[in-house]
Amino acid sequence: MIDAHIHLEQYDAETIQQMLKELPERGIEALLAVSMNLESCLRTERLVQRFPDIIKPAYGFHPEQPLPKEDELKTLLEWIENRAGKFAAIGEIGLPYYSRLEAHERGEEFDSEPYIVVLDTFLGLAAKLQKPVVLHAVYEDALIVCDLLEKHEIHRAHFHWFKGPEEAVRRMIANGYYISFTPDIVYEPEIQELARRYPPELVMAETDGPWPFEGPFAGRTTHPSMILDVAAAWGSLHGISPSQAEKILTANSVKFYEL
Repeated sequence: MIDAHIHLEQYDAETIQQMLKELPERGIEALLAVSMNLESCLRTERLVQRFPDIIKPAYGFHPEQPLPKEDELKTLLEWIENRAGKFAAIGEIGLPYYSRLEAHERGEEFDSEPYIVVLDTFLGLAAKLQKPVVLHAVYEDALIVCDLLEKHEIHRAHFHWFKGPEEAVRRMIANGYYISFTPDIVYEPEIQELARRYPPELVMAETDGPWPFEGPFAGRTTHPSMILDVAAAWGSLHGISPSQAEKILTANSVKFYEL
């Protein structure tokens, strides 16, 4: 299988070494390693140099952090463009839903517009380079992101760990956008309901590691092999075997990322 979204560079070096060593025996073929900012991109690139057959990199700027300064953004965009033939996707990019929510809970104002401008810039680069995009866009933010994707005529869009309103779900399905499920599909009814209705040909499996999970995964380091549990849970919702579910989700990842 392929872990379609993992922050590999955020694990410590020893864990990465052990994890990658275990992948073949755990049935994991490749990892789509997303990045957070320029420093994160550089760490991801160094890992790719060491493990080019396993790690498929995505480079971008995660929205749940302070905005980059103008010169920092310019440097990152140029760095990404200079590697156009050496990465699988642009990501993780998107909008800061959780940062905005936390600010509002503190009674503070939060201006999302600059983040929309940054996202628009990255989508413009993705369109120019004809690269798929990995998106952090949940709840009402997904509708804004759909607007921007349509503006740039980007069709290969992956909304990772998606949660959102019915309007967004319908629109994403109509546009052929992909989503991916994490291990929380095992124990979250809301996610299970989404998994039942989203078209099987537009679904992938991810861990979003090292993000920790609850339920049967509580207290465990998030490992790419947990996507086998994702496949089994997703398959049971559609009345298919774990092995068949693994084949479907893997084929979708290969098709989307052209691996």
